[in-house]
Amino acid sequence: MKITIIGSTGQLGTDLVKALRGKHEVIGLTHQELEITDYNSCLILEKDRPDIIINTAAFHKPDQCEEEPLKAFSVNAVGARNIATVSKEIEATVAFISTDYVFDGYEKKAYTEYDTPNPINTYGISKLAGELFTKQNPKHYIVRLSSLFGIAGASSKGGNFVETMMTKAKKNEPLSVVNDMWMTPTYTKDAARIIQEIMERRLPSGIYHASNQGQCTWFQFAQEIMRLAGLTPTLNPMETSQQQTKARRPIFSVLRSTKLPRQGIQAREWKEALADYMLEKGYLSKTDLTKKVF
Repeated sequence: MKITIIGSTGQLGTDLVKALRGKHEVIGLTHQELEITDYNSCLILEKDRPDIIINTAAFHKPDQCEEEPLKAFSVNAVGARNIATVSKEIEATVAFISTDYVFDGYEKKAYTEYDTPNPINTYGISKLAGELFTKQNPKHYIVRLSSLFGIAGASSKGGNFVETMMTKAKKNEPLSVVNDMWMTPTYTKDAARIIQEIMERRLPSGIYHASNQGQCTWFQFAQEIMRLAGLTPTLNPMETSQQQTKARRPIFSVLRSTKLPRQGIQAREWKEALADYMLEKGYLSKTDLTKKVF
């Protein structure tokens, strides 16, 4: 298959390129090569006429989305509409990467593909709009992910949560992390593998949750990072109400897939994925890994 990845040098895009290249003809497009908010720029897709277009481009800093709602909707919604429109015209399948933030978190239960979205911040609303626009192409996949961390890091966020925690811990800076907000950390390498399987198996169009398995608070996530790295910084739990943020976050945004297991596709547990990440980054040796009990 010929597959175009929009945002190919981003955190998820990088791992998608690694997963798909070699098995398929992969065309990676960066922000400089394709501006999804500009419909005319998106017409570059007509030149290559790929079988599948994976749109990983996003404006995903929740607080900044509150400050710049027009930009959030321009990228996350209008951009998704542009890609869906062009992909439909060239009869390509389109895949839109969405988020756990389309849910409000009030139920405090893991959300499946069949739960009704109810976003509580601009970022989540704009991504839900992007999902709806993507559905204008009957040949579509909407893949929801949560709390991503990957080798490439998110350039707009200056890395990812793991790297932020490691940097501060190595400087012996005290760490205060929220302990009342639940999610599922997801390794982009694993997410890329699942997306690959969805494409290669040509699963039915629709919504799929593709996060790692399990759940934890951000504080518990930080604890596991330090345990694996063998670091002992001062790590303090805090409540969400103590944070000064412009965007409301869902208190419980754990994603669970009901569709993928029926197809024999299983994500691994987040702790195992984190250990693999730490190993690849050199924060953990294979010898150390064998000593860790999950």
